[in-house]
Amino acid sequence: MFFYDWTFFLIIPPLILALYAQAKVKGAYKKYSRVFASSRTTGAQAAHQLLQTAGAGDVTIEKQPGELSDHYDPRKRVLRLSQGVHDSSSIAALGIAAHETGHALQHHLHYRPMHLRSLIYPVASIGSTLAFPLFFIGFIFSKNGPSVLMDIGILLFAGAVAFSVVTLPVEFNASKRALVLLEERRFLTSEEMAGARKVLGAAALTYVASTAMAAMQLLRMFLMRQSRD
Repeated sequence: MFFYDWTFFLIIPPLILALYAQAKVKGAYKKYSRVFASSRTTGAQAAHQLLQTAGAGDVTIEKQPGELSDHYDPRKRVLRLSQGVHDSSSIAALGIAAHETGHALQHHLHYRPMHLRSLIYPVASIGSTLAFPLFFIGFIFSKNGPSVLMDIGILLFAGAVAFSVVTLPVEFNASKRALVLLEERRFLTSEEMAGARKVLGAAALTYVASTAMAAMQLLRMFLMRQSRD
């Protein structure tokens, strides 16, 4: 009943958006990972220079396996770049490296939305793991109205949705910083900047899709809870 309830149709639009966003990311990355910047600066070199200039030289840059596995770890102050970004001077590599450096700079400059996201993360992590099983069990065994387990599941998942919502300004700001820094430091020419915008724009769309999906799932849980009244 959980999977074939009419509310299942609510998640179809964000699911389509998510699939489209993933296709956009892969397409943009594939295209612009083959177009090299005239500066010949690699992703690692750009990240290092940007961190040093901003006074965040204590952030460590590490190379790690995988494709599009790049991220900044604020707990360890480590910027992890995939091999295709770390060692490449492509437009895609520079855009992604600058974006992740943007997160490191957010941390260094005490950017409030990032701090808020870090505070919400523990609840969101638990919520994303336990919310559906608890709601599921409560939904199956509730006969005479909504169960406590359903309410707990909804509350936990609301934390995960809040984390997703707060993530949006953090990601948008990191991309904005990245584009400004790439142009100011002349890692990319004005013509090459168009490619970086496409790569980062496609990546931003994945976060929008993820938030839309989470919001629809939460709405679906509320509606299913009401069906037990």
